[in-house]
Amino acid sequence: MYAFAMDDRTGTGHELALALAAASNAVERRLDGHLASIRGISLGEYRLLRALADAPQARASRVELARTVGLTPSGVTRALRPLEQLGFVATVKNERDARLAPATLSPAGQELVSDASGVIDDVMASVLEHCPGVAQSHAELVALLGELGRA
Repeated sequence: MYAFAMDDRTGTGHELALALAAASNAVERRLDGHLASIRGISLGEYRLLRALADAPQARASRVELARTVGLTPSGVTRALRPLEQLGFVATVKNERDARLAPATLSPAGQELVSDASGVIDDVMASVLEHCPGVAQSHAELVALLGELGRA
């Protein structure tokens, strides 16, 4: 759908890669700070909870969550542990393999995801105020970044 040619108008591949990484880092730091101070979670935890909220019946295996958020199944298990202790996630135990035990989002977890999504929406609205061209093509940018994420 989108085609990029590295020429005089767009710069070099490394310039694009560095600019994307810098933008990602800046947004991540800002979101992390706001989520931590307002809801007490990190952006990484939000991504995990959001993936679980978006799963059918808000239930998914560690392997499915790992594919969605880019962690290993054991990394997902480690990341879910504190969220379980806080009551945001519950696990249906699998005696043979913890990675196969589905995680479910509790009502408190659903409320947290909803609240945190509002925080993120507010922060991103503030970020986009400084980039009017991007704000006008928000849906197109989301689609483009989604394609880049699947590349």
